[in-house]
Amino acid sequence: MNISQEFETICAISTPLGTGGVGVIRVSGEKSFDIVKNITHKKELNAGIIYHGWVYDGDIKIDEVIILPFKSPKSYTGEDVVEIQCHGGIHVVQNILDVVIKNGARPAERGEFTKRAFLNKRIDLSQAEAVDDLIHAKTSNFARQSVKNLSGVLAQKIKQIRSDIFEVASRIVAGIDFPEDVAEPEYSYLTENFEKEIKEIDKILSCAKSSDILRQGIKVAIVGRPNVGKSSLFNALLNIERAIVTDIAGTTRDVIKENLDLGVAVTLIDTAGIREDDEIGKVEEIGIEYSKQSAKEADLVLFLFDLSVGMTDKDKEIFEIIKNKKHIIVGNKSDIAKMNNTQAYCISTYTKQGLEELKEKIKLAVGEFSVDNTEFITNKRQQGCLLKSRESLQRALTASKNRELQDMIYIDLKSALTSLDEITGEIITDEILDNIFSHFCIGK
Repeated sequence: MNISQEFETICAISTPLGTGGVGVIRVSGEKSFDIVKNITHKKELNAGIIYHGWVYDGDIKIDEVIILPFKSPKSYTGEDVVEIQCHGGIHVVQNILDVVIKNGARPAERGEFTKRAFLNKRIDLSQAEAVDDLIHAKTSNFARQSVKNLSGVLAQKIKQIRSDIFEVASRIVAGIDFPEDVAEPEYSYLTENFEKEIKEIDKILSCAKSSDILRQGIKVAIVGRPNVGKSSLFNALLNIERAIVTDIAGTTRDVIKENLDLGVAVTLIDTAGIREDDEIGKVEEIGIEYSKQSAKEADLVLFLFDLSVGMTDKDKEIFEIIKNKKHIIVGNKSDIAKMNNTQAYCISTYTKQGLEELKEKIKLAVGEFSVDNTEFITNKRQQGCLLKSRESLQRALTASKNRELQDMIYIDLKSALTSLDEITGEIITDEILDNIFSHFCIGK
């Protein structure tokens, strides 16, 4: 986005396209009030007042609408904003958007409304990223956690750490620049403060793993020989007929994935049966390699075998592949098996026997990855900035213990501050900024 674009009035549909009760078109920029007045034939629009009327294309009525005006700076973007609420049909909202564009607005880019909110200092960068997390949250738990950053929890902590480091850096500069009036701070004072701030950063980074799990979820792969019931189990856990089930070996030739919300976002993976056979075709061979890779990358493996024939040598070979992974051994076809296996969860995907117990076992295993309440939610970019800041502070700490020149210590402190400023967006490059907002949906 170039500078001239930033001052243009933008518009977009802010609700998902489809049939629904309400659709919302958002307009932001200095011309937004004039544009909406023109297309609704309103003489005045005042912030804080809800208006009812019609949107016109010339003299032709397009739809009956509700109009919500927001005056700068008290709006989402910090600019003049008008939201038009119309009936939620695909063509209705598109027709209104076309009329808005025809009257002087341009289509918004991905995340441009939130980007303007950041550029106009309505929110900092960590809060802007929290908006994206909230929209794309795969579980209700992560949505609740994302609200913390939207409310400024991470930003406030970063500002506190930054303020403390800045205070120490200021005292060093004062001692260097005005040696006759201000004494350089004691090295014991520097050491104490650097150790304190490193601990504060470590406190945030200790939540990194749980943050990643909440954001990305975990992978659960169903692995076993052909025809042991992997696709049937996959369908049963999802409670839908998602995978094709037949008695023909090699029916599943690709990796099939679906999402589940078990407190943590779970990607359930149905894999091709693993076998070594001269009759395997090229497509099935590729599918088997995908299965092995899925098992390797999975956080939890459901190892499935056929109870009616027992654990075969082929089963044991497959188990060797996954035995060091977190796993649950599941025996299927208990309805026709002569005896159950005491080391396995025995089920029947045909009669549904034992399925509820297995689901509870999976929930317990998944629950070990679950984080009901983590203090700080961070993403990979923020974690990288925190690690860089910590490294700079660690160098400053080592230098202070060795009583090195304080002007050299100050260089490390400046580097630590720069890394923290990248989290909140006080210092940010256009490339990073564009990359962050390119992941947003249009209309947000």
